Amino acid sequence: MNEVILDTETTGLSLKEDHRIIEIACIETNNLIPTKKVFYKLINPEREVSKDALKIHGYDNEKLKKEPKFKEIANEFIKFISGKKLIIHNAPFDIGFINHELKKINMQLIDLKKNVIDTLEIARSKYPGSSNSLDSLCKKFDVDLSKRTKHNALLDCELLRKVYINLIGEKEPTLVFQDNSEKNFSNIKNELVEYSKTIVKISKKELENHKNFLKSEMKKNYF
Repeated sequence: MNEVILDTETTGLSLKEDHRIIEIACIETNNLIPTKKVFYKLINPEREVSKDALKIHGYDNEKLKKEPKFKEIANEFIKFISGKKLIIHNAPFDIGFINHELKKINMQLIDLKKNVIDTLEIARSKYPGSSNSLDSLCKKFDVDLSKRTKHNALLDCELLRKVYINLIGEKEPTLVFQDNSEKNFSNIKNELVEYSKTIVKISKKELENHKNFLKSEMKKNYF
């Protein structure tokens, strides 16, 4: 089963006030290595963006009014995530907003308890009493935040992928490139390329809960 790292941006924080999704991003991975399949959309929320939300992501109504409505991208989105494990930071928030949109167009809702991993929940269990925002976790694991001047769903997905690798105590996945004249990989022929990451030790219980699926459900070969 492949994974999908998912993030959204919204017009505000309250579903009771009918706030809506304005940006949705999904990066597909296999064993946490990007497959190069990406789903990304800006969305016309059909309502005003709150001032507080505008400060966070910078998307105003003038920019969004030309974008498709959620109902116009819903089928493509559901097809992209179908049958894949969702990895989300604060999953109840994002799934809540996605289901809010799906309910409006009479589509089947996403089950939060099925194939959804909440990285915020994992972080809180590992680091109780400390800040476990995406920014804080990136700083804890020395993940580069220099490009994150505003919240951006696509960038946040890639940051979350790196954070999750650290949360479950896995090394950054490695790639083996073989000589290929078309791709011009002559300088790295048959070499193992590794990314240096901070490794966090986790308990046996956490390994059972959050690492078993990596061992049992994912392919051993990346390509």
